[in-house]
Amino acid sequence: MKVAIIGVWHVHAGDYTKTAKEFGQVVGVYDSNAEWKNNFAKSHEIKAFDTLDDLLNSEAEGVIICNATNEHKDVMIKAARKGKHIFTEKVLTLTEKDALEVKAEVEKAKVNFVISFPHKVSAYVKTVKALCESGVIGEINYFRFRNCHNGSTAHWLPSHFYDKDAAGGGAMVDLGAHGMYLTEYFLGEPVTYKSSFTHFCRDEKDRTLNPSALEDNAVTVMTFENGAIAVNETGFVSVGSPLTLEVGGSLGYIRYTDSKVTLKTSKKSEEVPLEEGDLTPIRTFLSGKLQKGAGIDDAVTLTRMMEKAYRF
Repeated sequence: MKVAIIGVWHVHAGDYTKTAKEFGQVVGVYDSNAEWKNNFAKSHEIKAFDTLDDLLNSEAEGVIICNATNEHKDVMIKAARKGKHIFTEKVLTLTEKDALEVKAEVEKAKVNFVISFPHKVSAYVKTVKALCESGVIGEINYFRFRNCHNGSTAHWLPSHFYDKDAAGGGAMVDLGAHGMYLTEYFLGEPVTYKSSFTHFCRDEKDRTLNPSALEDNAVTVMTFENGAIAVNETGFVSVGSPLTLEVGGSLGYIRYTDSKVTLKTSKKSEEVPLEEGDLTPIRTFLSGKLQKGAGIDDAVTLTRMMEKAYRF
């Protein structure tokens, strides 16, 4: 597929561009920030489009959306109306209202749409999901996902990630999105949300560290109709905290951490071999395919969940 890159705001724009080059042709890039655009184009040896319209009128069959989240709606609607297939970084938009407008245009244009939900197709999630569906742990009553990094404390997150207007929030809306879509994948949508957001990383001498005081340490606790509880933990201030997924049920418990899945029931405790993971979302998109569980409806659901997490 011939693709073009819209926006280089997100930290994954470079990796997506490299992957797209493996699969086909990257015809160019556009970003409203001319300096970012030109530096990115030079670095990746691709064309820099003068305007978004120039990019959308190009030979690109699809677009990879990596601009600021508050710009997603307008850009995606324009891309859909031009018949371009769409791959986007999460989250889709900052409000469910905007997400539904994008959904309407995507469906009207009948273009392929994939959102970046990489954990959903990972080997460890496939393994844990299969165990849950086998009934070995009974009905799920507890879910916990912890996914953190040290982007703030180690100073490697770009300063524009702390722009509330552009990002819509801090750690939860960015890194915490993975925990949200996995929560829905295992338990469906919650009925209640309760969030605790704090600002840990502050340095009066270096205001670029986190100038807007957005949350960099965050937890959202959710409940479900059957009485289950889910805990989504995330943050930009943790070092050495392993990615952890826990699922508890009426008959047993599953835990993934340190690259191992462990199953415990009243009858046994064992390490379970990992299944093979599927293609990543970006590779699925570039192959011209849709990805089950990462389409426009799933993207709208994530936005709805995130909006509620920030409301309560």
